[in-house]
Amino acid sequence: METTAIYTVVKMMETLPEWTQNRVVDLVREYLADLEDEAEWDELFAATQPQLQDFARQALREIEEGKAELMDYDRL
Repeated sequence: METTAIYTVVKMMETLPEWTQNRVVDLVREYLADLEDEAEWDELFAATQPQLQDFARQALREIEEGKAELMDYDRL
């Protein structure tokens, strides 16, 4: 299925020297891989959202009850 956008990109690419075409293809591959990674992280984050909310509520409860301690960054 070729869209107008794909057709336009193909026509633009045809005017470029081969080494430039190859570089553009490499950049597009990298970009698409980054988009896939980002989508995967978004899915994982969305799937853990309820658990993260529970942890946040628990932390707030412990702060209110005086059970929380300030973090000593020197101990990390």
